[in-house]
Amino acid sequence: MAFSPIGKTCSFCGVAGTASTEFAGGLGALMCRACVDRYHEILGSPEKRERVRRPWYQEMDDETALATLPKILATANQVEDYAREWVGVLRDRGLSWSEIGRSMGVSRQAAWQRFSQTKVVH
Repeated sequence: MAFSPIGKTCSFCGVAGTASTEFAGGLGALMCRACVDRYHEILGSPEKRERVRRPWYQEMDDETALATLPKILATANQVEDYAREWVGVLRDRGLSWSEIGRSMGVSRQAAWQRFSQTKVVH
């Protein structure tokens, strides 16, 4: 599975990736370098860590909260795309729809219906 940051989204701030964007992460969630640095600083300080213990959206005004919704949806789409790619990897390894469904906690048929219709490019 090839990785390109182009078109990917930071799951923490919503920045759109370009060829020069550096991301860390996995399982579909990505974090840009700026967020990695920011959260490293926050988690390294007991005082700053306390600040992230409450929901960050409580400090947002309505306009900012509305502007955040598309970023959340882009991250959800990214995770779904990653799941499709991952199923493609599993199928390329010869794993059955039954095995994939079992790992998802669904039937073979449900796994097939969800993932077989989309052509995955790796």
